[in-house]
Amino acid sequence: QVQLMESGGGLVQTGGSLRLSCAASGSFYRIKKMGWYRHAPGRELVAVISSGDTTNYADSVKGRFTISGDNAKNTVDLQMNSLKPEDTAVYYCYAQGSLVRTLSPKYERFYDYWGPGTQVTVSS
Repeated sequence: QVQLMESGGGLVQTGGSLRLSCAASGSFYRIKKMGWYRHAPGRELVAVISSGDTTNYADSVKGRFTISGDNAKNTVDLQMNSLKPEDTAVYYCYAQGSLVRTLSPKYERFYDYWGPGTQVTVSS
């Protein structure tokens, strides 16, 4: 299984910055993809940034948020700049990983994993 743990959330004023970090641990073969989702009050869970073969940013965070990571350490960070009140949400780290090595990549199965979430609050 893959365990994810986020850190770095908190309270910040409009225009401020925060950096979230996430590390994957546990017993697994490899992590294929890591990213961040957020869940704002009264809204659906949405993808913020995903990173795998390609990196995709939600339109609402382009130019303000940057994802970075260390594939060897299975970590991913989210640098959030120019924060706005509408960025207030619980941020979840996401990973897609496989548990065992297979004889052929076509047999490799990937599973989705989520961290417990970290609260980000942007005050106006």
